[in-house]
Amino acid sequence: METLLDQIALCVERGKINKVSPFPPDLKDKPGADELTQQAIDDGIALQDILNQGLILGMQRIGVKFRENKVFVPDVLMAAKAMHTGMAHLKPHFDSGDIKRKGTFVMGTVSGDLHDIGKNLVTMVVEGGGWEVIDLGIDCATDKYLTAISEHPGCAVGLSALLTTTMVNMEKTVKAIKEKFPETTVLIGGAPITREFCEKIGADCYSPDPQGAVDYLNKLAA
Repeated sequence: METLLDQIALCVERGKINKVSPFPPDLKDKPGADELTQQAIDDGIALQDILNQGLILGMQRIGVKFRENKVFVPDVLMAAKAMHTGMAHLKPHFDSGDIKRKGTFVMGTVSGDLHDIGKNLVTMVVEGGGWEVIDLGIDCATDKYLTAISEHPGCAVGLSALLTTTMVNMEKTVKAIKEKFPETTVLIGGAPITREFCEKIGADCYSPDPQGAVDYLNKLAA
């Protein structure tokens, strides 16, 4: 028998936001992540279970499908919307300390690069994985990263670049982070980035897809 948490995970995976949402068509007129998350809270289901076995599980599934090219960017965006709708019901409990996040992840697109689709996908999937995400935006100078790290001790950092011309700025930022905060974990990604480049500039992890970044972060938090 499908449990309420299973239904929440399915709604996130399929991008079913609420009952009035017409997407996806086969779930039309059925409750979505919005109603089901509130119902789970009202039923007294443990808040951490709602997060881990409902919302996070759904985002993990869509993240894996995206990595395997079984779904596309719009599917991830719809899943993220559904996840955020459910998370809105849990937010007061995060603020009160009733629910614990796995850690903090600072993310931005490097200096000179104005592209944000890749960054946005990573932030959505990482947040859906149970992490607090600090989104620094695009065209982030090195100082912006350094300030964010000092404001969020113990955070992990993600750098994105889409242009080969901005890879040099990624290298400069990684080196500056490692010089000032040598214990900080740095993840990098983007179309021109490779594992070899990651090793060359001293970053800790390269992932070609958002779910790979989540998997790496989760190992850190374990």
